[in-house]
Amino acid sequence: MAIPASLANQLSLPVIGSPLFIISNPDLVLAQCMAGVVGSFPSLNARPIEQLDEWLSQINETLAAARTANPAAKIAPYAVNLIVHKSNNRLDEDLALCVKHKAPIVITSLGARPEVNEAVHSYGGIVLHDIINIVFAHKALEKGADGLIAVCAGAGGHAGVLSPFALIQEIRQFFDGPLALSGSIATGSAILAAQAMGADFAYIGTAFIPTHEARAMDGYKDMIVASAAKDIIYSSLFTGVHGNYLAPSVAAAGLDPNNLPEGDKSTMNFASGGSAKAKAWRDIWGSGQGIGAIESRMSAGDYVARLKREYDEARASMNVVSGQFVAA
Repeated sequence: MAIPASLANQLSLPVIGSPLFIISNPDLVLAQCMAGVVGSFPSLNARPIEQLDEWLSQINETLAAARTANPAAKIAPYAVNLIVHKSNNRLDEDLALCVKHKAPIVITSLGARPEVNEAVHSYGGIVLHDIINIVFAHKALEKGADGLIAVCAGAGGHAGVLSPFALIQEIRQFFDGPLALSGSIATGSAILAAQAMGADFAYIGTAFIPTHEARAMDGYKDMIVASAAKDIIYSSLFTGVHGNYLAPSVAAAGLDPNNLPEGDKSTMNFASGGSAKAKAWRDIWGSGQGIGAIESRMSAGDYVARLKREYDEARASMNVVSGQFVAA
């Protein structure tokens, strides 16, 4: 395992809650961390930028108080997601606030810049960079990232197309550091499978959308619960980068989910995707393919507790199976 001991000791499960655009907020992040999994949020969810300063203060103060009150509790650190694309004109300011508040983990996306990594390292922070292929993995590590997030086929949001088996095994040929796996993970047994494959963390996003703390519309939460993998489409129209979305939300926005044009990556357009009445950030709902396992809305703490039960049961079951193979 490549998880630093200082981090592993704070976790009840090897899970990072992925940053959810618009949806992740301090309530969700704190609920995840208090349950013993890394909670995260995109810095751009805090608008205006003054709110990011407030959010970081709130999260740091709340977690510090909780650790003081219960030193034996598994209370995980949090992560801030920075979009390192040239279209993000807030990057420098957001990074400065991460340094000011010493965000323990920074997740970088859509680009890798050495100066960002150096700034986080200046106070002892860890940088995880999300990638969809080996080329991007090498670039991220060459520019100073501490770990990788393999965003594989079936992941929500800006997902890749590679099988997790293919991507993880190739990464492990040249990198033995922290590695998270994203792609259709929604159960405790899937977390164990990610570890068996060679990942250190499961990176879970979509399954947290229906939780009570998540800042998503009720219609979005209900659609996640009601849908399955067959309801997911893969398109670049809405932001210029390919991602997975709920087809019913696309249809509700007046578009044909089965006949969408390509998007323009150079603009990273977060507008309507061609529909004057619909806005991608508001009306087109991202989702991973693992939603068939999500059957109800619950608190983030209850969901993590369910994952823990499933994880422990899966480990016990695999121990029995392993014993059978040895006996044979």
